[in-house]
Amino acid sequence: MYTFICYPKCTTCQKAQKWLDAHGVAYTVRHIKEQNPAADELRAWRQASGLPLKRFFNTSGQLYRGMGLSAKLPDMPEDEQFALLASDGMMVKRPLLVADDGTVLVGFKEAEWARALGAEA
Repeated sequence: MYTFICYPKCTTCQKAQKWLDAHGVAYTVRHIKEQNPAADELRAWRQASGLPLKRFFNTSGQLYRGMGLSAKLPDMPEDEQFALLASDGMMVKRPLLVADDGTVLVGFKEAEWARALGAEA
C-alpha cells in the first residue's frame, strides 16, 4: 500500500494522482499542509530514498525563496534542516509517494514512478 502525500491545489500533485489512478495504484491520501511530515518521518524517507536532503525541499516554493534558503542550506546542520522541513508542509517537495516496503518517491517524474512501480509510463 502507498501513501500519497500531496497538496491538493498543486497541479503537479493533481497530475501524479491522475497517473496513479490511471495505473490502478492503490493509495491513501495525506494532505501535506494538514498533516505535515515529522522530522523522524523525513529522516526515514530520506534514508530509504537514498536522495540528498536538499531534494526534499520545495525549492520553487515561496517559503523557500522568501527565507533565502538556497544560500543558507549548504552551511545548515542536518538536524536544523529536518526541523525546518518539519515546521511547514509547504517547505517539503511534493508529491511524495511512500510505500510500506520502504520505496520513497519525491516529486513527480512519470518515468521514474513507472520504473519504481512496475507500470508503463
